[in-house]
Amino acid sequence: MRVAFVINSLGAGGTERSTAVLLPHLRDRGVEPVVVALAHRDEGDEQAVIDAGFEVHVIGTTAAPGRIRAVRALLQATPFDVVHTAIFEADITGRVAALGTGLPVITSLVNTPYAPARLRDPNVSRGKLEIVRAIDGVTGRLLTTRFHAVTEGVAEDAVSSLRIPRDRITVVERGRDPEALGRRTAPRRDRVRAALGWAADRSIVLAVGREEHQKGHVHLVRALGLLAERRPELDVCIAGRSGNASRAIDEAVAALAPAVRARVHRLGHRADVADLLVGADVFVMPSLYEGTAGAAIEALALEVPVVATDLQGTHGLLIDGENAILVPVANDRDLATAVTSVLDDRDAAAERVAAGRKTFVARFTLDRSADAMAALYREVADAGRHPRRRRSRA
Repeated sequence: MRVAFVINSLGAGGTERSTAVLLPHLRDRGVEPVVVALAHRDEGDEQAVIDAGFEVHVIGTTAAPGRIRAVRALLQATPFDVVHTAIFEADITGRVAALGTGLPVITSLVNTPYAPARLRDPNVSRGKLEIVRAIDGVTGRLLTTRFHAVTEGVAEDAVSSLRIPRDRITVVERGRDPEALGRRTAPRRDRVRAALGWAADRSIVLAVGREEHQKGHVHLVRALGLLAERRPELDVCIAGRSGNASRAIDEAVAALAPAVRARVHRLGHRADVADLLVGADVFVMPSLYEGTAGAAIEALALEVPVVATDLQGTHGLLIDGENAILVPVANDRDLATAVTSVLDDRDAAAERVAAGRKTFVARFTLDRSADAMAALYREVADAGRHPRRRRSRA
């Protein structure tokens, strides 16, 4: 079975990373993935995917009609069984390009992009967002055979925001390879901290993600300001490339007391996130909206205490008081209190960490995800191309 993955790029984003790590496991299950990337990115996994022997086509052109024509030509020239799209630009391109080819289309729902919190993003226009949502919803309902959601919360959001019937959405949770991640051990932690210059007496709070408004890094910086005097040993590290919130983070750091500013470390894009997690004392995800959050899965796997905002997209993944501490969105004081709680009550944190590792092993391994995705491809390929046709046969 051959699957055409139409995706924006194989850059450093969470969806891109999840796709890259899934490919070899799909191949092991008889699925031959071919990646169709709309653009090239220097950072990320593109070269690693190519080096692993996978076919990768980079479209290159930025104009939507040209992209659609190029993808359609590829779909017509090469035998495929399923087209799989992810992220808005690739979703629209893949859906329209597959029209008339007879190929069924699966679209991954990887985030909650129409959440009310997104309207607080200064880079987002309400009018444009409504147009995007309308295009997404109409093309999805008419041109997508089945939807794949990365969490139940993401599926629920798509039902309400895009009016997608719930019976056309299959939830397959993201996965990570436990062998590739390794385990959290004292020698590994010591090695990582020494390499990064993190002194043994420092408490490291780590956030992972692009410097985008969605990721809420400014709230973590402000939380440090609230904690600065009480926790003089605490440093905040942000791993992720620059983005549309970089200036806002600059301003939040500048608002700190001069001595505190040096305790914010912006690490840029990193390929060693697993090691960073092992070296950290707390993983914080202060996002305003989110889907699965691959870094959160990795934090559970690597037994790092988790503090995160309470989001619809991560419902079922992060459970307050069980494997994480959840706080309201954009609440700097509650975020600071939660971080303090982790550092002050190590026994309770250890219990949540143990529960988090069990959650990972039971639900979020890459083998489990690959099994479910391979089964979904075969089901959709067997059921037929069009959603109306599929329903009529039921």
